[in-house]
Amino acid sequence: MPAVKNLAAIPPDIIWRLSVEQYHAMILAGILTDDDPVELLEGWLVYKMPKNPPHRVTTKLVREALEQIVPNGWYVDSQEPITISDSEPEPDVVIVMGDTRQYLTRHPQPPEIALVVEVADTTLQRDRTTKKRTYARARIPVYWIVNLVENQMEIYTRPSGAVEQPDYYHRQDYGMSDSVTVVIDEYQVGTIAVRDLLP
Repeated sequence: MPAVKNLAAIPPDIIWRLSVEQYHAMILAGILTDDDPVELLEGWLVYKMPKNPPHRVTTKLVREALEQIVPNGWYVDSQEPITISDSEPEPDVVIVMGDTRQYLTRHPQPPEIALVVEVADTTLQRDRTTKKRTYARARIPVYWIVNLVENQMEIYTRPSGAVEQPDYYHRQDYGMSDSVTVVIDEYQVGTIAVRDLLP
C-alpha cells in the first residue's frame, strides 16, 4: 500500500503536511513568522533544531571563508530559505548565483545554487538523511556537512536527481589536516583548510 511505503520517510518531529504554495501562503498571512522555528522538508513542516555556540561560530567561519574566494556573479548567504519543489530548507550557508537584489520576489532555486552547507551537531542525523535527500533530489551539485560530532567535513557530489531513493553518488571525508576544494559551476575557485572551518 502506498501509505505504508511512505511511512519511513515521515520525520519523527513533524508538525504538518504542506505544499510549498501552502507554506508560502501561511507566511504571507502572518501565520508563520521569522520567530517560528520551522522549515519545510519533503512536504513536511518540521521543527528546526536550536543552535548552540559552536554551531553559530562554525556557520560564521564557513561563510567568511567562502566569501573570500567566491567569484564575481555569485554571493554567499546563510540561514536563508531556498525553494525546492516540495521543500524550503534554510541551509546554514549557501552559494547563490547573481546578486541578492534579484531575489526580491522569490527565493533562490536549485539551478541558481552551487553549494549548500549544513553545520551538524544535534542535526547530524537529519543532515545525513532528510536534508541530503532533499538536496540530491533537487540536483544541487555540491553538499557539505561540517560535522562537529566527528570533527570532519563530508563533501557530497554527483546528485541523483528525482529518483526513487535520491542521494549523492560520491562522498569524500576530510579531517583537520586536509584542505577542501571549492567548486562552483564545475570550476575550482579555491581551497580552504578544514581547520579554518571548524571551531
